Amino acid sequence: MATESLATIALNALLVNNFVFSLFLGLCPFLGVSGRLNTSWPMGLATMLVMFVSSVCAFAINWLLTVVQLEFLRLICYIAVIASAVQLVEMSMKKFSPTLFRALGIYLPLITTNCAILGVALFQTAKEYDFVQSMVYSLAAGAGFTLALVLMAGLRERLELASVPKVAQGAALTLMLAGTLSLAFMGFAGLGGAE
Repeated sequence: MATESLATIALNALLVNNFVFSLFLGLCPFLGVSGRLNTSWPMGLATMLVMFVSSVCAFAINWLLTVVQLEFLRLICYIAVIASAVQLVEMSMKKFSPTLFRALGIYLPLITTNCAILGVALFQTAKEYDFVQSMVYSLAAGAGFTLALVLMAGLRERLELASVPKVAQGAALTLMLAGTLSLAFMGFAGLGGAE
């Protein structure tokens, strides 16, 4: 049983051990969707929702599998829950916001293979968080993922208006920005016990 306070868990997941900038998980949607603020914000919220749902389900699955001594089925069960949660979000978004659904394109179904979501389920299990701690951890990790997307999108939109040398345009500039943001987030390591 983890003895960390809820504030420490939230701070660590949001800033100190940010899934994108510190743990380098979920980079595919981070690099693909962070071109515009109008797509990065909803993608972050959709990912946060999937993280939360899969975290709650992972807690229950872990408890059940531990009771029946079938812990080796954890990973496959987590993946099935994540895929189901993504399908739910995808169908809801297609029904209620078709333009956003089209704008996110292939990146919406790719939430299923987003290693940050699987990482939340596996890390909370490994850290032996209780139910409330798991919920706080997943929400803070999702908020950290959303923060990463929105920060990157804001910077990329601003740099479209700047004069950038041809050699640094496109993917090169995006990776330089990601590296700089990662260095900035590494500075939070002193706040709460980086892993």
